[in-house]
Amino acid sequence: MSLREGANAMQAIETWPAPVVQALQHLALKQKGPGRHRQPVAVIGPGDAGEAECAAAYAVAHALAGAGMAVICGGRGGVMAAASRGATEAGGIAVGILPEDDDSQANEWLSVAVPTGMGEMRNAIIARAGVCLVAIGSNMGTLSEMAMGLKWGKPVFVLYGGVELPGAVPASGVDDLLDKVLESLLG
Repeated sequence: MSLREGANAMQAIETWPAPVVQALQHLALKQKGPGRHRQPVAVIGPGDAGEAECAAAYAVAHALAGAGMAVICGGRGGVMAAASRGATEAGGIAVGILPEDDDSQANEWLSVAVPTGMGEMRNAIIARAGVCLVAIGSNMGTLSEMAMGLKWGKPVFVLYGGVELPGAVPASGVDDLLDKVLESLLG
């Protein structure tokens, strides 16, 4: 799933469908040039997410980070930890925007932990910072980030969402989610 150089990276992307692999390769080239995305992709979801949500967050973040995208999240457990791990294991950057005023609750895979002392208000920073939002799973915090992202005109993609928000783009699976995110990033 990663496009970083090396045998392991190339073996990993072979698991994605051919159109997704081609889009990841195109994104990797874009990210090396002046037209690159400087904003990260926000990967959002519950801190108490289940195995399916965490596996999806890891896979999507790993693929995007391997293609040169930074990932931003809430910096704690569940989907946030899985996305952070995927991004850093792909050689990318994972930024965590923490609700606390220190980094004691930060997950171990963050490249950068940003303690805000803002509590749940930090969700606005995550939603504003992302070039798009990838919601995997759902809880009230995730819904607040999705709603703010939509209000600010950001593309919002959803997998395993419990509530449908007007304007959010649902995905049928991880491959479909990544395909839709890549289409947005390359559009």
